Amino acid sequence: MAGVFKGFGQKAIPFLKALDFHQSREWFQENRALYESELHEPFCDLVETLSERFQAAGLGLRGDRKKSLFRINRDVRFSKDKRPYNQHLSAILSPDGTKMEQGVFFVYIGVDRCFAGVAWWQPGSELLQAMRKAIMTKPVAFRALVAALKKAGLELDTEGCLKRAPRGFEDVTDADLAQAIRNRHFAVRHNFDPATIHTPALVDDLVDFTIRAKPLLDWGRAIQGKAG
Repeated sequence: MAGVFKGFGQKAIPFLKALDFHQSREWFQENRALYESELHEPFCDLVETLSERFQAAGLGLRGDRKKSLFRINRDVRFSKDKRPYNQHLSAILSPDGTKMEQGVFFVYIGVDRCFAGVAWWQPGSELLQAMRKAIMTKPVAFRALVAALKKAGLELDTEGCLKRAPRGFEDVTDADLAQAIRNRHFAVRHNFDPATIHTPALVDDLVDFTIRAKPLLDWGRAIQGKAG
């Protein structure tokens, strides 16, 4: 049943720190009630409250307490790191409410940091090629996007970009366009103070960020042919 987000419990981050220290299924099971009350249920409420607010703001993003959250259990099948638990919680809200779509909102509550993102994250080759082509052939629209984000206090993430131009884009000489074409994803981030997670005001902060990031969603959707 949907609930209104009232804030994470005061023991939320201390719980994650203790879980990371113990990394024990026995410890987690002994403290599961604390995890549910301080972290999991508030996080479910946050996702569903954001979903309602995003839809009211016309952002085209939604989620729910079943589909949106990532598990706190790590997938260790193919990892040398066999620690069973993450030291964070995370969730995605997307156009269809699943984790499989592109053009999404992501939120991360962790020991190391707390942040949100709006992203076209490592899109498939066809969409990525279309985005790169749009930058090359419609530079005015792309620069308008960058300017709108800058005015909103945001900038595109350049983490993990290619060192060289991808095939077919070697002739792009404008530095800003060449840089953007080397991106593997198109994303903006918003870091927030972990101290702010304990009150309902976190919702307003995240909604404000997502509204400021909407030009990035609109740009990608236009390329997909899903504008409007």
